[in-house]
Amino acid sequence: MTGPAATAPRAVPPVAHQAPTAPAAASSGVHATARLVARRDGRGGTSLPVLESDGPLALRRTRGDGDEARVVLVGAMSGPLGGDRFAVRANVEEGARLRLTSAAATIALPGQAGGDAHYDVRVRVGDGARLRWLPEPLISARGSDLRVTTRVDVAPTATLVLREEQVLGRVGEEPGRLAGRLVLRVGARLVLDQEVACGPGAPGGWDGPAVLAGHRALGQLLVVRPSFAERPPAARLLGETACMVPLAGPAVLVTALAPDGLRLRRVLDSALAELG
Repeated sequence: MTGPAATAPRAVPPVAHQAPTAPAAASSGVHATARLVARRDGRGGTSLPVLESDGPLALRRTRGDGDEARVVLVGAMSGPLGGDRFAVRANVEEGARLRLTSAAATIALPGQAGGDAHYDVRVRVGDGARLRWLPEPLISARGSDLRVTTRVDVAPTATLVLREEQVLGRVGEEPGRLAGRLVLRVGARLVLDQEVACGPGAPGGWDGPAVLAGHRALGQLLVVRPSFAERPPAARLLGETACMVPLAGPAVLVTALAPDGLRLRRVLDSALAELG
């Protein structure tokens, strides 16, 4: 999930003998999907037989590290804006290794089309495969309305590291509305189904002492390792506004709050270094 801060113009129909300069946009907003498949190449590495970009979502392969392929998601336009529908589909097949990141923060903006925007991420990680999904933060700008859903299906022998970070508003700015859902299945077992809603129109109390307590950055770190099935890390606090909780499966969830995105990243990086 990524996009620059400035609002980019939507495309207009091309005139004769002139190619369009941006993806066509309906009045309801832009619809775009990025797809990738990571597969063992038979030579001790990982290939990317499918790497498809669509509209404002641009996938770029970068130099890998050993058996791990690396891909960066680049925002070719600003967004998501009101009315947009963005999606990412990633399939890490048996034994493959993939690190997926983004080039910059995603900024949810109101847009001219109005209405809410949706960002849907669906990931599958096969037997013995490993995925590290480490995007930059999502920033909810004033007047925006974004719904983010991340669904991950992981084989019992797979490894996953997934980080999500949300920042409510830019500097000195009230946030937009942000609703997020994170769903994890390990094999056929539902391990986590967590939802959060913040900003104008969210259920009352979202900024109160029982939820965010005035903090403007929140994040989750989800780590799945086969070794956790027998030796899960102990549940404990990580400072005053973060905690580590083993889930009912080979998974651990770290949840954290912070005054800003920089301090949130420090907490999550420290937790990831501890989990190995």
